Amino acid sequence: MSPAPGQEPGPDEEQPGLDPARLLAHVRGDVQGVGFRWWTRARALELGLDGAARNLPDGRVEVTAQGPRATCEELLGLLQAPDGAEAARRRPGAVRGVAAQWLGPRELPGGFVEL
Repeated sequence: MSPAPGQEPGPDEEQPGLDPARLLAHVRGDVQGVGFRWWTRARALELGLDGAARNLPDGRVEVTAQGPRATCEELLGLLQAPDGAEAARRRPGAVRGVAAQWLGPRELPGGFVEL
């Protein structure tokens, strides 16, 4: 049941976008050796997300981010923003595509790290 207008939802009531989620994103393009993981870490920390960014042997960067779903979606939007777009906030490298998967939350160390 939804709260009456002007009332906050109770602790047991669903709050869209605030449910915890874990984003697993694989970013392809020119994203290694250009500061992309550092940039991703900075954006994730600004958003208050936990997780990690790491280089994969095939040239992609894997990003795992956990927190409120809406906040993870905001990070995903920054990762997917077209090169040169204001939303990319001077993102280093060149992103050619992002494959995203939504997973249930799990125990992660606090903070966001580059691996």
